[in-house]
Amino acid sequence: MRIGVDAMGGDYAPREIVRGVVEAAQRARDDLELVLIGDEAIVQRELDRLEPVPDRIEVVHASQVIGMNESPVEAVRTKKDSSIARMVAMAVEGKLDACISAGNTGAFVAASQIRMKLLPDMSRAGIAVVLPSFTGPIILCDAGANITPKPHHLLAYAITASAYARYVLRVDRPRVALLSVGQEDAKGTDLVRQSHELLRDSKGVNFVGNLEGRDLFRGGCDVVICDGFVGNIALKLIEGLAEGLFKTISREIALASPELAKSMEPVVKRVWANHDYAEYGGAPLLGIDGVCIICHGSSEYIAIRNAVRVATDYLEHDLNAIISAELAKEPSSESVPQ
Repeated sequence: MRIGVDAMGGDYAPREIVRGVVEAAQRARDDLELVLIGDEAIVQRELDRLEPVPDRIEVVHASQVIGMNESPVEAVRTKKDSSIARMVAMAVEGKLDACISAGNTGAFVAASQIRMKLLPDMSRAGIAVVLPSFTGPIILCDAGANITPKPHHLLAYAITASAYARYVLRVDRPRVALLSVGQEDAKGTDLVRQSHELLRDSKGVNFVGNLEGRDLFRGGCDVVICDGFVGNIALKLIEGLAEGLFKTISREIALASPELAKSMEPVVKRVWANHDYAEYGGAPLLGIDGVCIICHGSSEYIAIRNAVRVATDYLEHDLNAIISAELAKEPSSESVPQ
């Protein structure tokens, strides 16, 4: 099992990326090899800081880096020796079994869709993010890969995300909800209403109806489906709100009583760990004929270490074969509303 990691992508690259890979290598199964793709001299310098380094880590040189603010498709087209492009190319050539990046999400998605292609019966890939809720983790899909989907895309996301929930989150029969402005079937945009019909009629999806944003964390579902525009906004709103609440609560406790703050510190840390995106590693790009794990741009070493675990789980379950079998049971995209 060989997993490639973009050493140059992310706000804290390469230091945090390299540290995360080293820690993953120290904890990983015996047959796992990790490949860092990036500027060899820079990556090696970071590795030298972390001696001793497991011999299961390899460095592959890439002379270019795609910036976080670059146009994704243009960057992939012009920077063929970027860490993202080289990593995806290695996967296509069979030199890697999975790819991980905290870099430019759009570029990673574009390179993956262009080079790896899609699974049969998939016409657009979707990002499946695991969100910590008050009753356990839930999956949000799509979180930004496809901002103008068709109804059949959302049906495919429900099928693929359900498979991911079953085999990675260990949910026996994932309940799927559609994010909308009301629980009534007739509420929402044309996309939401048409998608509701497809999900309702699907035999392979355990559809429980529409879900309002305020009910996202109340335990009514295991998978939430939406378009990538709404999903990305919801994701970042949740992240910002969670971080702000924890900081506010910690500050108020400290102001009220320093002794109380010190005694409650283990509790606060435990609660934060349960709601920290880093604990869930990264988000798989579902529907790609390969394994691509997308990490948050501000990922530190813990998130990268856990992303390696996510990629390993994905490969161990041969999840793409399961997804392909599930997709084949549904009507083709030509026979559903476009």
